[in-house]
Amino acid sequence: MTQTLTAPATPPARKGGGGARPPRSGSRRPGWTPWLYLAPALVVLAGLLIYPVYQLGLISVLEYTQAQVSGGEPTSFQGLGNYQKLFSDPQFWQVLTATVVFAALCVLSTLFVGCAFAVLLTRIRALPRLALLIASLGAWATPAITGSTVWMFLFDADFGPVNRLLGLGDFSWTYGRYSAFALVLLEVVWCSFPFVMVTVYAGIRAVPAEVLEAASLDGASQWRIWRSVLAPMLRPILLVVTIQSVIWDFKIFTQIYVMTDGGGIAGQNLVLNVYAYQQAFASSEYSLGAAIGVVMLLLLLAVTLVYLRLMRRQGEEL
Repeated sequence: MTQTLTAPATPPARKGGGGARPPRSGSRRPGWTPWLYLAPALVVLAGLLIYPVYQLGLISVLEYTQAQVSGGEPTSFQGLGNYQKLFSDPQFWQVLTATVVFAALCVLSTLFVGCAFAVLLTRIRALPRLALLIASLGAWATPAITGSTVWMFLFDADFGPVNRLLGLGDFSWTYGRYSAFALVLLEVVWCSFPFVMVTVYAGIRAVPAEVLEAASLDGASQWRIWRSVLAPMLRPILLVVTIQSVIWDFKIFTQIYVMTDGGGIAGQNLVLNVYAYQQAFASSEYSLGAAIGVVMLLLLLAVTLVYLRLMRRQGEEL
């Protein structure tokens, strides 16, 4: 007899939709959970940042001088009048140009010194490396006003050891415009390069040793290894330290104010921060000082947006 094979009967479907549903593809959206974790920090930032920025912008569009501060005269709305007055002042453009050039020189010098010392840390033994790290971090941890005072003593025209070692006699570094800027630049680099050095050194240590050994076996010099191997691999780190250095050096105040006695002779060493301080507190033009602060805020915001865009592009490439 021939047996007929039949397929097993399909079990009846359950009421209400029948059978197990396949799992949905994709992950569930995080929803509001991350924002709940960020809420305390956002509240603190709103109190410490948003409200002062609002007050800064408000004062910049009002007539706010010593008479208004003391309550003698009511404040009046000026609109963009303070900005028109600021932009029509030739000194503002001179100070802005000096600030941009000085900040650029500080950033380039800091990056060069920091990267050079980072490479040096990979070439020396453990004990000298530890000594260099401790000395550099000590310079980084020194308050700006303390470091500025120490540098003023070192380069003092009468008692400074630097002039004696160089045989410069009673040469005053703070008398000339360019020599004063150079002195401040040296102090800024001295207290800023350790951040670049430590950050870049950490990035170099993360580079596989086989890559550097292969470059050395191919006959590449140290400069060629840095330019063709390390610099491209450290591009995200170099981008971070560059943008942060731009922000820090663009808003320098303490070093200029202390080392040039408030901006140098006849304001020859003014930068935007010191210029805003003079307008607001020395001349009692608080609205003009606030307008300068708004201009600085917008410039630094533009730099920050460029930084975020570059970081996003870097992430997409990775």
